[in-house]
Amino acid sequence: MTSRSVNPDNAASGYDPAPARLTIGIVSAGRVGSALGVALERAGHVVFGVAAISDASVHRARTRLPDSEILPVEQIAARSELLLLAVPDAELPGLVRGLASAGVVRPGTIVAHTSGANGVGVLAPLAERGALPLAIHPAMTFTGHDEDVARLGNACFGITAADEIGFAIAQSLVIEMGGEPVKVREENRQLYHAALAHGSNHLVTVILDAVEALRAALVGPGLLGQQIIDDQPNGLAERLLAPLASAALDNALRRGPAALTGPVARGDADAVAAHLAALVAVDTRLAAGYRAMSLRTAERAKADPALIELLEGGR
Repeated sequence: MTSRSVNPDNAASGYDPAPARLTIGIVSAGRVGSALGVALERAGHVVFGVAAISDASVHRARTRLPDSEILPVEQIAARSELLLLAVPDAELPGLVRGLASAGVVRPGTIVAHTSGANGVGVLAPLAERGALPLAIHPAMTFTGHDEDVARLGNACFGITAADEIGFAIAQSLVIEMGGEPVKVREENRQLYHAALAHGSNHLVTVILDAVEALRAALVGPGLLGQQIIDDQPNGLAERLLAPLASAALDNALRRGPAALTGPVARGDADAVAAHLAALVAVDTRLAAGYRAMSLRTAERAKADPALIELLEGGR
């Protein structure tokens, strides 16, 4: 097996410090861990073992990584050259402390986690015992299906390391998986994670609220042969919203604040008031969400003070 030792002079000169072939163990075979395992195997590394407890994780391990053994965490940690900890954020500190107390991670092991909110500080108990700590977070949503691996090729990864050698290794691993590495300083990991959560999770909430309002607006007999409005996803409301939402997202990413349109951006207080009244009739929580987002939109658009006053009145 190729040695993992790194010469700092080589790293400084631009030499890729990642070995051609790493023995990798993954804890656990969830949506993220199994997808990254596939990507790392395609890059030429060997995922020898995964930890999988739930039925879904066992299924993913057997289908996505059929050549890997399902092993206890301690055995995976003891045999890994790269130990990938792909557990939920809340479970990561306890897992790290347990591995450090058990003394199963060998000095020189690369230990990487996939948590967005954490940098390398959470890995300190293992770093103190000679492990090389890395934070490698794929900035994308994982579904557990085959498209996850394909999407990695278009994803950015937020990477944090303890030193430049660590950054070079993390960068190499991400590039091998087809992603784009982005450096995130340790002290900025929470801000980085909050921004991603705001831009992805809250986008889903806004879309689902809009779909709910559209369903209420479209309820009743439709045109001849038209789909009946119900509460199942991928229906008429979603198809009506999809091109508008897709264009809005694309415009926001490409054009910034210039992408703002609609009655709030125009400062049309009467139209916004009518929207609020219509939404209240459906669900006061929908109206509250619309009001909050409209206020933020009005602030960004530097809208008429009368409109901002109207929106602030609901606080």
